[in-house]
Amino acid sequence: MRFAVDVMSGDLGPEPIIRGAIDAVREYDARVLLVGDSDQINPLLENASAFSRNIDILPTTDFITMYEAPALAVRRRHSASVVLASKAVANQQVFGFFSPGNTGATLAAAIQYLGRLKGIKRPALGVPLPRRDGGITFLIDAGANVDCRPDWLIQFAIMGEIYTREIFGVINPKIGILSNGEEDGKGNEIIQDTFYKLKRLPFDFVGNVEGRDLFGDGKRVDVVVTDGLIGNIVLKTAEGVANSIIGQLKQGILESTIAKTAAVFLKPVFQKLKKKMDYAEYGGVPLLGINGIVIVGHGSSNARAVKNAIRVGYEAAHNDINAHIVENIKRFL
Repeated sequence: MRFAVDVMSGDLGPEPIIRGAIDAVREYDARVLLVGDSDQINPLLENASAFSRNIDILPTTDFITMYEAPALAVRRRHSASVVLASKAVANQQVFGFFSPGNTGATLAAAIQYLGRLKGIKRPALGVPLPRRDGGITFLIDAGANVDCRPDWLIQFAIMGEIYTREIFGVINPKIGILSNGEEDGKGNEIIQDTFYKLKRLPFDFVGNVEGRDLFGDGKRVDVVVTDGLIGNIVLKTAEGVANSIIGQLKQGILESTIAKTAAVFLKPVFQKLKKKMDYAEYGGVPLLGINGIVIVGHGSSNARAVKNAIRVGYEAAHNDINAHIVENIKRFL
């Protein structure tokens, strides 16, 4: 099975994406289709000749930037890297693709060329967040749908339950809805409607959850359902807080001789914390509900993030995530 990689759309240029793809081939025996400028790809492949049998190139120099209107760009730019990657899945050249570019363009290209899985009304982005107990909270939706209806949120919950169970190995995942309080009846009409509909499904539904529960500082929950607007705000806020805390720790250590000495002994603890909070550990997040495997990466994805994103794509395919989603949507709705 081959997996396409959009090497053109990242903020850091093609080089780290290509290196990450080479690392995935080397470490996971992955087979990749690099979609991008062959003049930039080929020189980096010279040092990976031993793995060249697992690397193919789909040449293009065109890509969609972060600042373009996604749907319009996808319709007009037929040779853009993310468009070609989507077409490669549609033509069954590859089973899925990864892009670290414009998320809206990735979503638009996936919907236009791949379509939604049978029964799915809207695809959603699912993001794993590290909990204090070492587990994962799967936040869905994290940015694909700004305005949502209760029936969409119900489907997000089902897709999140499947992904958490099949990929993270959580038996009987606990599902909650992000709200402004844990009590029944909290939240707006959409949250309340979703609450009572989820309560009737045969899942381990824990009800409303608050922001602190996402990171294991309250009610235990494995899947948190929300609309893409709130989900994306939560995600970006968490990234900002994490970076701020790490920055303040570094500054505080530099300002104190005693702290510098203590930091030497605490270095393994800091490294473990940094690794847990580093997006590159997860590489990319799945766009669930699409008829194909689509992994969306951070714009500033480095080689390690790309390598892990490809691993995530292969894991989703190996566990037949899409078949499980179709089966469960038909079963419960």
